[in-house]
Amino acid sequence: MLSTVWTASGSNLSGPGQRTRLAGHEVCVVELEVRLSGADLGGRLVLDTALVLAERRSDGRPSSPRRAGSVLWSERGSVRLQGDAPQFPMAVIDFAKTSFPDGAAWHLQISGSLDNATMGSLLLLVNEQNKVTTAAFENAHKPRPVDQVVLSAVYADAARTMIEYALSHEDFAEESDYAEDSLGATLLSLFDQLFPGQSITDVRLRRLQSPAIFASDLQAAVKIFEVSR
Repeated sequence: MLSTVWTASGSNLSGPGQRTRLAGHEVCVVELEVRLSGADLGGRLVLDTALVLAERRSDGRPSSPRRAGSVLWSERGSVRLQGDAPQFPMAVIDFAKTSFPDGAAWHLQISGSLDNATMGSLLLLVNEQNKVTTAAFENAHKPRPVDQVVLSAVYADAARTMIEYALSHEDFAEESDYAEDSLGATLLSLFDQLFPGQSITDVRLRRLQSPAIFASDLQAAVKIFEVSR
């Protein structure tokens, strides 16, 4: 049996997610979907996935699991929903009063060392004169189709800016030991999400040698304009 259990630190609640009985000896892909009520969540959400014995086995070897519920394999994933973890800071301003082009819809400011705190290194600026973009962020909790397209474009552009900033630093590498709330840790997490199984060296070389291919790879990685993302 493959099963999931969720735990929310903010509400101190937990509960079962989804269970799927496995059969046969062939390799199979199992998709688990867990829908949770926002009122039950808070803080850090932890999702434990475990492969367990569905029934007691009386014919097993003494050294092998025999009791129902025995854990054969497990994996834990977590995401912070609220609290003191770094959030993506943003501000809505009038670009006409800044050095940014009046016609630009947004601008991602990123600066500083990779060891600096994420909160002090990133700032997404949205041009208040661009009503389409500002409306998309205002409706982010329940986006319309046009809002989903705009938010997807902003996400893709922000991801490109952040990845290019990371790759421009020679000390950005898999073995780098960044603090949990640092810009380097944030960029390394984003890189792993967008380029799973690929080395930083390979992606850095592809960006330098084939920038057009790199741009297309990044578009595919962020699933641009896939509103169901």
